[in-house]
Amino acid sequence: MGHRLTQISTRTGDDGTTGLGDGTRVPKDHLRISAMGDVDELNSQLGVLLAEPLPDEVRELLVVVQHELFNLGGELCIPGYTLLKDEAVLRLDEALATHNATLPRLEEFILPAGTRSAALAHVARTIARRAERAVVTLTAQDPSAVNAAPRQYLNRLSDLLFVLARVLNRANLDGLGGDDVYWRSERLLRNAE
Repeated sequence: MGHRLTQISTRTGDDGTTGLGDGTRVPKDHLRISAMGDVDELNSQLGVLLAEPLPDEVRELLVVVQHELFNLGGELCIPGYTLLKDEAVLRLDEALATHNATLPRLEEFILPAGTRSAALAHVARTIARRAERAVVTLTAQDPSAVNAAPRQYLNRLSDLLFVLARVLNRANLDGLGGDDVYWRSERLLRNAE
């Protein structure tokens, strides 16, 4: 990546365009810019989650994820460039398997609630899904626009954030959780009677 920001206010975007990493300018509502913005928002939300008390292994994982999301954003910023490695997707698969193995089987849908850290992980999960949809939309418009790894990474990351929300509820570091918050479905209510 050849260009580094040396100043923030350049006024070059006042005309409704923005520059990509390869120097081309595109409208600010371009699908590529939307995808980059969603990835940036996701990374920022993970920064908020990292400001919470977290188990050490979750913190370490999320710091790595932040760096990988920055790589993913860089890849989106430079058409045809590969920056996110396949190993990043594999790392998420391994983390999913490790953390999922510690959790009880779900009996019903759960609400995005519980401890503050779990709720923040759920917000990040929904942003990851939106970022994934943006990458899918960009790829549908131009199949060569994005490599497969960014889409796969976002898909796995949203799954991992769901699992981590469950882990964080059980970690109960703020004393407000301890378990999943189950949806009170008609079926559960009937079975409880």
